[in-house]
Amino acid sequence: MEHAIHPELLTKQVNVLVVGAGGTGSRVIEALVNLHRALIAKGHPGGLNVTVMDADIVSQSNIGRQAFYQPDVGTYKAITLVNRANMALNGTAVWKASTDLLDESTNLKDFHLVIGAVDNRLARYAIMRAMMKTLWKTAYWLDFGNSTSQGQVLLGEISSDKKAMRELNRLPHAGELFPDLVNPLVTNDDDGPSCSLAEALERQSLYINQAVTIQGMSILWNLFTKGVIHNHGAFIDLDQSTVLPMRIDPAHWARFGFKPKAPRKKAQTA
Repeated sequence: MEHAIHPELLTKQVNVLVVGAGGTGSRVIEALVNLHRALIAKGHPGGLNVTVMDADIVSQSNIGRQAFYQPDVGTYKAITLVNRANMALNGTAVWKASTDLLDESTNLKDFHLVIGAVDNRLARYAIMRAMMKTLWKTAYWLDFGNSTSQGQVLLGEISSDKKAMRELNRLPHAGELFPDLVNPLVTNDDDGPSCSLAEALERQSLYINQAVTIQGMSILWNLFTKGVIHNHGAFIDLDQSTVLPMRIDPAHWARFGFKPKAPRKKAQTA
């Protein structure tokens, strides 16, 4: 099976929200700069209009693993990365930063793509609920997650429209395929900030964030340039040097316990 891009995304500027500007989010933002440039070069009419949301401030322990440098310590991650992106884009786009915390009530109706680069289940749950409550049309949710040397990325579709959520060709999202990822009652392994780079590297491999970023951005690249994708996710294991695809296939999804809901039949009239 394959999935075709939402046609409108090839005809106008694409509104993108990145939630989280840390280990993975900072790398994603760098990659989005390149994706925007490439899309414009290939004739896309508007490229990407990106908003970055993160309330965190750069700490000393972030230097070396995340995309920050010594002068960035003490600044807001979102503002620092967006300022850097806007300088790199040299006027071809003006991206925005927000230091607000996303919750279930955050209005996401203007976004075509939400990228989650968060490190806990409560934040991922908030993204899912906000999208389910405020999206009047189907949008993409690209979710990233990782442990020490393993990670996963998944592109799904989500909407507040129950009929749209029953479409058989809809891409299931992270909350449907991996319910534990959005269950705030499940204990999170990453229970606090690191005090040093050495401590941070005990929790996560130096290159796991770049590894998951490459896989996720490759999915977006194929979607925007080829118009269709056959895989909508990947599982990465740096220790084993493996990448396993998440195929667009109901039989494949069934292995994770997900079964598409059939559209409701129209009532028969006499």
